[in-house]
Amino acid sequence: MNSKGNQIPSALIVVAPRDFRDEEYLDVHAQLVEAGFLVQVASTQTGRIKGLFGTWIEADLSLSQAKASQFDAVVFVGGDKASTYFSNQTALNLAQSAADLGIVLGALCIAPVILGKAGVLKDRRATCYPTYRNELQGLGAVVCDDPVVIDGWLVTADGPMSAKAFALAIVDRVNLRRSLS
Repeated sequence: MNSKGNQIPSALIVVAPRDFRDEEYLDVHAQLVEAGFLVQVASTQTGRIKGLFGTWIEADLSLSQAKASQFDAVVFVGGDKASTYFSNQTALNLAQSAADLGIVLGALCIAPVILGKAGVLKDRRATCYPTYRNELQGLGAVVCDDPVVIDGWLVTADGPMSAKAFALAIVDRVNLRRSLS
């Protein structure tokens, strides 16, 4: 059960306020829904958000409303505009809270930098989009070249081409965590 007492697993997908990577969101969302998850979307504000390639989605929650404790997984989707969250204290606090609570925490493409800036990747194995690997290493992560990297309850991936495998790893981690509860 998640912290809300639900039998159905839940996930929060955090997207940039505009120009998120459509296929990353779409692949992750589809895999989570297919696995039976209740999925909510958060951004800087609620309402319609347009992806880089034209996909429109609805943000259910603002980041200030999102509480990690209400979900089995918190997932940050990438794309260049995910850099909006590199210095957004609310986003950093959400990532830190998920890590502190032992909730499955995921990020792909450039979004693992958010986790690094939140301080949750120190001495942890992770990956990200290749052009951000030096920055991720500078934030204390043990950077790997694998497309998807799992370290405990942390799951990171290198970009859009790995989104489906990343999502499946999130599902596996949540199922394992729930079986241990």
